[in-house]
Amino acid sequence: MSARTAAFHNLGCKVNSYETEAMQEQLSARGYTIVPFDCAADVYIINTCSVTNMADRKSRQMLHRAKKKNPSAVVVAAGCYVQVAADALKEDTSVDLIIGNNKKAQLADILDQFFAAREKEEIPEAACLTDISTDREYENLHLTRAGEHTRAFIKVQDGCNQFCSYCIIPYARGRVRSRQPEDVLEEVRGLIANGYKEVVLTGIHLSSYGIERMEENPVQEGNWNHRELLSLIRAVHELEGLERIRLGSLEPRIITEEFASALAALPKFCPHFHLSLQSGCDETLKRMNRHYTTEDYLRRCEILRKHFSHPAITTDVIVGFPGETEEEFALTKSFLEQVRFYEMHVFKYSRREGTKAARMENQVPEEIKSRRSDALLALEEEMSREYRGYYTGRKVKVLFEEMQEAEGEACMTGYTPEYVRVMVPGMGEEMKGKIGVVVGGDVLRDGIKGEG
Repeated sequence: MSARTAAFHNLGCKVNSYETEAMQEQLSARGYTIVPFDCAADVYIINTCSVTNMADRKSRQMLHRAKKKNPSAVVVAAGCYVQVAADALKEDTSVDLIIGNNKKAQLADILDQFFAAREKEEIPEAACLTDISTDREYENLHLTRAGEHTRAFIKVQDGCNQFCSYCIIPYARGRVRSRQPEDVLEEVRGLIANGYKEVVLTGIHLSSYGIERMEENPVQEGNWNHRELLSLIRAVHELEGLERIRLGSLEPRIITEEFASALAALPKFCPHFHLSLQSGCDETLKRMNRHYTTEDYLRRCEILRKHFSHPAITTDVIVGFPGETEEEFALTKSFLEQVRFYEMHVFKYSRREGTKAARMENQVPEEIKSRRSDALLALEEEMSREYRGYYTGRKVKVLFEEMQEAEGEACMTGYTPEYVRVMVPGMGEEMKGKIGVVVGGDVLRDGIKGEG
């Protein structure tokens, strides 16, 4: 058994977070002691991100920071940045070992081989990665405990076949690969046994779950085929002891009458839908290579509001995409006002080398991106308060998670099925990990007050 210490740092999305936690468990099982990243360690593992040029830069910074912390440590670069910048990382003296996507499940074995070679005074293999574009096997990572105490993110899918013009992820993550349902169920059972009440099914392009196992074309009459994902959701729903099921980001076209109706019939399903939009202008959507129109997107939102009484619909929006004029931005803002989202994640377009959008003409100046971002963030705050105000005076079910201070009071905090944060003063620690019913009160800055 190893007596070595290991420190992890995660960059990027919830899928990366899941993989980082799974790698931590893997090394713990091999005998490593996991320590905070700001401590001295024998091994530093940085699970990198490459969604933007800024993410690339942060990945490099964290790798260099680790080597500076302990020059004799083994610094491991893992993940998406590795897949798109392997040659540069091989020349980086701060990096000792690079591990690409679909190799993270072998981290402990790779480190064993690395240290064994060093002890024999041999030159260890410094790179462990595959051509992700041709890899069709799902990397089987596993998790028994998650960073959050009551909710666990479960990765069920990897890769993307969409090739949006601004996005590097299909090149970093490869084509769609899906986890076997039996393996997902086994992991969820273990998490339930460890006290988790809620799971979030997530992936790089969750709506594509299982399409590579289907014989026919998954896109039929403009709708994303939802059968494989729905089958998985139903199977997870049947597990005893689980209280809630939530989904990660969805492709808008997966929302059909059949899909929404089926989900509404599942008592454990949380009506919280993150439908990535990116732009409320059809011409901008075309340049982005998004495969829907604003009219189609709005129709999907209307389907959700038909089958659920007050669903939380959240989204992502990019401002300042190449060629976005003032008129196009005005159309986007008007469309967002029409849809009335619960929350919006607003991003200023970041030029990503290696993508089609990076070569487009009419790149938008940063000061214009900032002005447009500020306008949408103000709109987001207005719409979020409006959505949360619906719960004033209404009973809500809350899965309580932890004690926090809110407006000077000690409160037990948790989330409704719609993922609205509720803060209840005067409630004790005994409610942690339990679901309780409270009455919604005042709308606060980042949630609502609850009254027991």
